[in-house]
Amino acid sequence: MAAKSVSKIRTYLIAGMLVWLPLAASFWVVTTLMQWMDKSLLLIPAAYRPEELLGFHIPGLGVLLTLAILFVTGVVAANLFGRELVKLWERLLFKIPLVRSVYSSVKQLLETMFADNGNSFRKVVLVEFPRPGIWALGFLTGTDQGEAQRMTGHDVVNVYVPTTPNPTGGYFVMIPKCDVKELKMSVDDGLKMLLSMGAVVPDVLLEKAELAPPEIKP
Repeated sequence: MAAKSVSKIRTYLIAGMLVWLPLAASFWVVTTLMQWMDKSLLLIPAAYRPEELLGFHIPGLGVLLTLAILFVTGVVAANLFGRELVKLWERLLFKIPLVRSVYSSVKQLLETMFADNGNSFRKVVLVEFPRPGIWALGFLTGTDQGEAQRMTGHDVVNVYVPTTPNPTGGYFVMIPKCDVKELKMSVDDGLKMLLSMGAVVPDVLLEKAELAPPEIKP
């Protein structure tokens, strides 16, 4: 009886954790983002900030201001005059050695990720890493041929292999296309599998005819 009671208590505790821990993690992420975006209110002169005019702080106003700034910036940058201003600003930045490298790299990454016809971080793949016989989950980041790819003498693709449970750190590897196996799972499912350290496995049902990995097209 005692063992059965302990088992029930353990079951109830785990059930409670499954309810509260995901909620707590989601609340923490959303709250952190809101606090970060609320800092955009510091751009407003102190006398005209909402808490000064209303007498109290309203969480989330910074989110609206951030979205408004992004929208207005996009409208300005999309017209001819705005594009000329951006070009002038970039010419000034490119004269600063360290800033030039960081700015150009981040801009190219974002342009590639958000391009409608881009493939970066839109395919989940399996690669043998860090040695043959051990498989790791990765994301296809590019198939374009550059100097490094040409020097290998093989048709290679660029793959980002993230660490777990923190996918923001990882390894960039160039692997022959024939050694990369493309998966059917979505990027979201791949991230869930990484964050859970393999505890959450996407339920992707494949027909026998589909078991062979499809060819990765450039």
